[in-house]
Order: sequence, then structure tokens, then C-alpha cells
Amino acid sequence: MISNSPPAGSARPPVADLVRMAAEVRLQVVEAMTPGKFHHYGGSLSETDLMVALYHYKLRLRPDDPGWPERDRFILSKGHSVPSQYVCLARRGFFPMSDLDNFKTLGSPLQGHPDMRKTRGLEANTGSLGMGLSASNGLALAARSKGLGYHVYTLMGDGELMEGQVWEAAMTSGHHRLDNLTAIVDRNGLLTTGRTEDRKGLEPLADKWRAFRWNVLQIDGHDMAQICDALDTATATKGQPTVIIASTTKARGIPFLENQPGSHNAMLTPEQHAEAVRILESNLAALEN
Repeated sequence: MISNSPPAGSARPPVADLVRMAAEVRLQVVEAMTPGKFHHYGGSLSETDLMVALYHYKLRLRPDDPGWPERDRFILSKGHSVPSQYVCLARRGFFPMSDLDNFKTLGSPLQGHPDMRKTRGLEANTGSLGMGLSASNGLALAARSKGLGYHVYTLMGDGELMEGQVWEAAMTSGHHRLDNLTAIVDRNGLLTTGRTEDRKGLEPLADKWRAFRWNVLQIDGHDMAQICDALDTATATKGQPTVIIASTTKARGIPFLENQPGSHNAMLTPEQHAEAVRILESNLAALEN
């Protein structure tokens, strides 16, 4: 394991280091998801590369001072995918790595949806889909009114974009030219009930965001160099907010779960869980050789 992550907000770490870190995080996410319980494998693993780039490169944070006024703000709007955020927070030092052993257990601060009252490093309680961008608008407007230099990031699921509140918020962001705001869409193309385009078509998705006065970037959400380049472009863009549409694979890294709607919230048997861990360990070992 890479034990000493480079401080977020500093010079970009080597892409190979971030790729290895993402493989470690995927393994730690699945290890925390004990068999015999339902867990959100699909979205937690599709967003992992994005989460690693944010927490271990882009976000300016002080784990020893989580209330630092100039810290960047990150809201995971699709709160059900919080396991990868928990792992990244632990790796950044917000709480002990051992807390991951108690994920979704009674009394643990690490529950199935984010609770900022219980977990250090969180900016909002999320999981009621569609609300993250609205909250991010408020944070971005507050930074402007207070003269603070922090940047606001929010990560949304593509199924979440079917919520009307998202587009009300998008219109607000564009109208106020919130260039201190970056939205990221985890575009894995699947809901728990099937393909997004079969349920309520989102395409042409990029054109929709452009119509609301957003700068639009489209990337491979598993290509670490593309992710970091897009985050840099977003923070350098002036006069309008930026959305990064990241094409991803549901349950990335576990072939028997990948691109399966059922992986959105699945219960693995002990045998399936052991196989998933074995695969992810093999993937990590291949990167270390």
C-alpha cells in the first residue's frame, strides 16, 4: 500500500502512483463491504478513479483542521456510493483506517449514507438524490460573498440527472457564472433497474449542460491522466461553471459484476466476496510488478 499519500492540492503526483492508489482503494472498498449484506458495489467502484484524483491530487484539505475556512468543498451527491469516499478520507488521515472494519455496523460513524454529524471530513448529508448540486451552489455563492478562494466540487450519478432539481440548480449555476464550481457526472449508464437511456433518455447530455451555460468536458472516467487534466481545466476556467462528464464502467474491476444493473446494490456470498477480493488483489499485484 502507498502509505504516505501526497498532500492534496500540491503538484500532481505521477499518474502511475495515482493508478496504483486507485487499485488499492478499490480493494479496500470491497474488503469493507462484508458478505451477507447489501452494498452499493456498482457506483462505488465506477467512481473510484475520480475519487482518488480528487482526494489525492486536487482537493486542498487539512485533515488536522477539517473546518479550515479555505478548504475546498466536496459533496458526494450520490451518497449511496460513499464507501470509496470513506476509504479516501481514511487514507488522507481524517479518521483511522481501522474504522473501515466497522462499515455499516450498529454505532459506527461510517454508515451506508454520509452523515456529516458523525464522520469527519464530510460537508453534507446526502443520498436523497438530486440535491448535491443545489447545496454546491450555496457553498460556491458563499465563497464569493465572503471573499474566500475555495473551489466546490460535486459528484453526481447519471441516473440522478433525471431529478428536476438538478436542472434547476444547473440553471442557477450558469446564471451566476459560478466558475468556482465543478460538477462531475459518473456516467456509467446504468440504474438499479436497467439502462438510463431505456428509463429516461439523457442524451444529448453534453448539449443539455451547454444550454445552461456550462463549460463541458467529456472524458474517460478511468483514465487518470484525463481526469487530472479535466480537473485542472475546470479550475482554470473563468466566467462559467464546468461539468466533467466521465464515462465509466459500473462495478469497475470485478468482471462478474461489471455492467450489471444488479451490482448497484448487491449482496455477495462469502465465496463471491472472496473471489472479488482475489481479483482486485491480482489487479494490484500486476501494477506493482
